[in-house]
Amino acid sequence: MSLNRLFFKSLTEEVIRIIWLLMAAVLFSPQATKADQPPKPPCRPGFSESFYTVFVSRDLLRGQSILKGKHCVKFDDCQHSKAVDFESSDPNFSVRPDGSVYAEQEVANLSEPVQFMVTARGGHDPHIWETTVKLALAGHPPSVPDMIARAWDSNPRVIKFPRKHQRSSFANSLRRQKRDWVIPPINVPENSRGPFPQMLVRIRSDQDLEKGIRYSITGAGADQPPIDVYNIDPVHGKMFVTRPLDREERASYHLRAHAVDMNGNKVESPIDLYIYVIDMNDNRPEFQNQVYNGSVAEGSKPGTLVMQVTANDSDDDTTANGMVRYRILSQTPHMPIPNMFTINSETGDIFTVAAGLDREKVSQYTIIVQATDMEGNLNFGLSNTATALISVTDINDNPPELTARTFSGEVPENRVNVVVANLTVIDRDQPHSPNWAAQYRIASGDPQGHFLIRTNPVNNDGMVTVVKPVDYEQNRAFMLTVIVSNKAPLASGIQSSLQSSAGVTISVQDVNEPPVFPSNPKSIRFEEGVPAGTTLTVFAAQDPDLFIHQTVRYSKLSDPANWLRINRTNGQITTMAVLDRESMYVRNNIYEATFLAADNGSPPASGTGTLQIHLIDVNDNAPVLLPKEAQVCERASPRSRVNITASDADADPHVGPFVFELPSYPPSVRRNWTASRISGDYAQLRLRIPYLDAGVYDVPIIVSDSGNPPLSNRSMIKVKVCPCDDNGDCTTTGAVAAAGLGTGAIIAILICVIVSMVLVFVMWMKRREKERQAKPLLIDPEDDVRDNILKYDEEGGGEEDQDYDLSQLQQPEALDHIICKPTGVRRVDERPVIAESQYPVRPSLPHPGDIGDFINDGLRAADNDPTAPPYDSLLVFDYEGSGSTAGSVSSLNSSSSGDQDYDYLNDWGPRFKKLADLYGGGDDD
Repeated sequence: MSLNRLFFKSLTEEVIRIIWLLMAAVLFSPQATKADQPPKPPCRPGFSESFYTVFVSRDLLRGQSILKGKHCVKFDDCQHSKAVDFESSDPNFSVRPDGSVYAEQEVANLSEPVQFMVTARGGHDPHIWETTVKLALAGHPPSVPDMIARAWDSNPRVIKFPRKHQRSSFANSLRRQKRDWVIPPINVPENSRGPFPQMLVRIRSDQDLEKGIRYSITGAGADQPPIDVYNIDPVHGKMFVTRPLDREERASYHLRAHAVDMNGNKVESPIDLYIYVIDMNDNRPEFQNQVYNGSVAEGSKPGTLVMQVTANDSDDDTTANGMVRYRILSQTPHMPIPNMFTINSETGDIFTVAAGLDREKVSQYTIIVQATDMEGNLNFGLSNTATALISVTDINDNPPELTARTFSGEVPENRVNVVVANLTVIDRDQPHSPNWAAQYRIASGDPQGHFLIRTNPVNNDGMVTVVKPVDYEQNRAFMLTVIVSNKAPLASGIQSSLQSSAGVTISVQDVNEPPVFPSNPKSIRFEEGVPAGTTLTVFAAQDPDLFIHQTVRYSKLSDPANWLRINRTNGQITTMAVLDRESMYVRNNIYEATFLAADNGSPPASGTGTLQIHLIDVNDNAPVLLPKEAQVCERASPRSRVNITASDADADPHVGPFVFELPSYPPSVRRNWTASRISGDYAQLRLRIPYLDAGVYDVPIIVSDSGNPPLSNRSMIKVKVCPCDDNGDCTTTGAVAAAGLGTGAIIAILICVIVSMVLVFVMWMKRREKERQAKPLLIDPEDDVRDNILKYDEEGGGEEDQDYDLSQLQQPEALDHIICKPTGVRRVDERPVIAESQYPVRPSLPHPGDIGDFINDGLRAADNDPTAPPYDSLLVFDYEGSGSTAGSVSSLNSSSSGDQDYDYLNDWGPRFKKLADLYGGGDDD
């Protein structure tokens, strides 16, 4: 297809697109407000397009505008600076500060497209931006294959190094670029099959006829990565491309050609070479996703935006190779029509084009979308497909419908929290959504609120539940009117169906109800002290079952004091004992008893009632004198007085003020004592005479309360009279004498105490003697292990302690040799049978001397006392081994230097514990 046809085809498609947009603006309402528009992207400096294509006439006149106005080269440096300089790589064309492109000289017979680069440099930014301008001949331009063929012409053009005297005025204006000439760019098609290397141009200098010249190229693609894409014949200046190029990998190359002499001296100034890779349609459009998910509400109007699909083409998007167009290949299912959706061919936006989306009929559509480059040309373009899944979202366009006009149920009376009826409903909206969830309301038939309808979250049914007990005797049936609706409101334009309401009939079942006491608890008032057999009240219950004749019987459940009896037939309460307000079972003057009333129904039912008897106090308790005992001095003084009072179990006004009197008999009471009133509840008892012998006296006092009639009580107070010291306190001797004991009795008591102590001491001595005789035989005589030093609590140096004659430790066969043995150390493990000598008493007070004297005294006492355990003194004072820092005590001599207290040996460790026990008076181990 020629460029002319492509031009007119693109123009036709542009006109069709404009017409379609105008129709959409008329038919479709906007779907987003300004608030919904995406935020403006951040500014990025650069040209508005990376490639400009302009169709021009065959002849271009000098000064003729190529791009101007809104079609000029647009550049934004994001700083709103007007000092932007544009430069053209082709001297035949220039770019003015406003971005307009003009022909600098006449260009006749433009037979092939011209492509050059435009660079921009900001006033304060050293960075350089580039774009490409392509001029194509309008009318009958050559086709792309022809352009490629010319690009690979067998006679490539020769690029000469320009001479300084050949520079034009335009070149002088570009002197700041530090280059003498701008070479037109070199076009190379991508994906060429070769053969390689393929010659592109020939570079030569006019001085190559005079001297030997060597040519070289530098830049990316030559001596910089990617290396060796281009090379040059250093002698003839022929420049080659060495392998196929890929525009998607790199679209352009900027090289510099150099000319030096044989000595390496620069002959010409370097010239810039721009190589552009001509794009080929070698990449298919690629969708970002293979499956796109979108949604649209059911009932949406035509023109509603559903979703967008996008595909990217790696080819040049400024040419037809990279211009992608979209179309819908298929729709599944074809309901209600095959074409429910359309797609914007340029943007990939999918819209609805027809009404009738119904989720309850079709919940999802599958759309196959095709993306084709070459502006959608199916003959030359490459295509790819993707799947768009469009879910139809639910709206509340279906009200709930009860499955029946009437429902029924039944409930036993007096039952709560039971489901008595189940209401079923149908809702075609999406299950378990607010559009589907039903809520029920009782419109009429339950003014007292006995029922409540709860929604079953699983199946949406309505459960009629009893929340307040119903009474069969009052209502045998209920007629309810129920209305059902959704939690979410109905969509606009949807009318509620008549099936949204229904009637519910609930029958009440009669059950045997327990008897009920009309007043519970029931309170009555009675004076305490009423005799047994007194009728208090009739505590009868009523049977709520009015339509069933039943007999009620009564019994007693709780009667803590067992005072009451109830008549089994009529509930009459009588007493079995005297009611006492002061009983422990009465709380706050009230006595409670509980009774049971049971009917003879099937099954039997029973109810309980409480009877509260408020007992009125009467004066039935005489006062009691307090205290029972007292103590006064034998001589009349302020200490010879006792404050007395009384307690009364009755309540006011049967208590104080109390009256205290001394009886007239015996006469000694009033002769020795007197009672005077202090206050209403207190009086004072004191000596009437100046002196009264020490002793214990029982003083009778008559106490009377204020009851009507009053009650009196003759009480006895035990008063101890004793001699007192200067402070008025009884002395010890006086207290004993006051207890009524004479001197002889006291002496007898002391003798008994002394005799008891002597008997205890004698028993202790006998026990001590018995322990001494039994202690040596700690083990069986047959088990001869007497050489075990652990038996004597010895913790010496181990085996080093046993360097002595063990024969001394053997048990003798007889005791005859012991009697004849001279005085000294012996080993018999028994108490000696010889007559015991008297030894000095061991000291009880701490010895004031040093520790050496203490040990010497202990040694002497041990050596001279063969009866003191342990009898094996040799082991106790034996060698302690080389490991002991204390050394041996065997060389210490025994001596006696007076009394010494050895109890503090207990603090010296286990080696001295035995000494402390022997000589300090401690217990034997």
